[in-house]
Amino acid sequence: MRPLMLQGHERSITQILYNREGDLLFSSSKDNRPNVWFSINGERLGSYNGHQGAIWCIDVDWTSTKFMSGSGDMTLKLWSVETGKSVATIETKSSVRCCNFSFSGNQAAYSTDRAMGQECELSIIDVRTMDSSLNDASPISKIPMIHSKITSMKWFLDDTIITGHENGLIASYDIRMGREINSIKEHTHVIQDLQLSKDMTMFVTASKDATAKLFDVDTLTCLKTYKTERPVNSAAISPIYEHVALGGGQEAMDVTTTSTRAGKFDSRFYHLVYEEEFARLKGHFGPINSLQFHPDGKSFASGGEDGFVRIQVFDQSYHELVFE
Repeated sequence: MRPLMLQGHERSITQILYNREGDLLFSSSKDNRPNVWFSINGERLGSYNGHQGAIWCIDVDWTSTKFMSGSGDMTLKLWSVETGKSVATIETKSSVRCCNFSFSGNQAAYSTDRAMGQECELSIIDVRTMDSSLNDASPISKIPMIHSKITSMKWFLDDTIITGHENGLIASYDIRMGREINSIKEHTHVIQDLQLSKDMTMFVTASKDATAKLFDVDTLTCLKTYKTERPVNSAAISPIYEHVALGGGQEAMDVTTTSTRAGKFDSRFYHLVYEEEFARLKGHFGPINSLQFHPDGKSFASGGEDGFVRIQVFDQSYHELVFE
């Protein structure tokens, strides 16, 4: 593989994200500045300056014109991708943990933490008009989280949101009705990440219980389980092959006392159907916090506790692999 090392953050990476075409890669970290890069060569295109706290979540709409970020400074900011200017700032009563644009890009959802006497809520806003009027606009709807706080989230088409929770629960919500449709608890610890397959019929979760699991979108039925011996912080499904990539490692607080080999900071690849591991890739010097395949499936990116984003282009041998 031919790695590209992207160094533009001062603290650990919290999320990385490709846009729909895959020409841009967005990254956020525990510093207060999301970045955008050219994925082809790793050149930094720019930064989004304005937050005063750690950035926990980011998302970009399908046209790559709208960008948003949620922070520990208790704000959700919406930006112009092209100019890097903040067009709206929505103040919340606790940290913004997750955010997503709808499939159409007309709406956005964000969740807040259960902290400082505030309950976790899922809020829906209208973002068809991206200007300062959003600063004081009331959400279209708010859904209180009666289970536990949301730690990961994906918007499925335009009427359903799938959420992963701190207690290991997975739930789906009908946005139009403002109510829960279904829920299931297959994990025993916090769900760190949730990513959809390209055809949006399945999604994969990553959990601190040392497993990643594959689910059916409609029924939330658990289809496959990928077991490891370490916390899994992120998992992604290849858009072209029956492969699942997992990233994680030893808890960040223990990293300073552990060697890279013992910490198991490598990316791991499993067969989607057979649940068997077939490859590992080293590189990071701390736990991998976020991982995503390029939309064309020919490369993938990972962001770690070490503050680096690595873009790995697959060798030809990867594409010629025959699983027996």
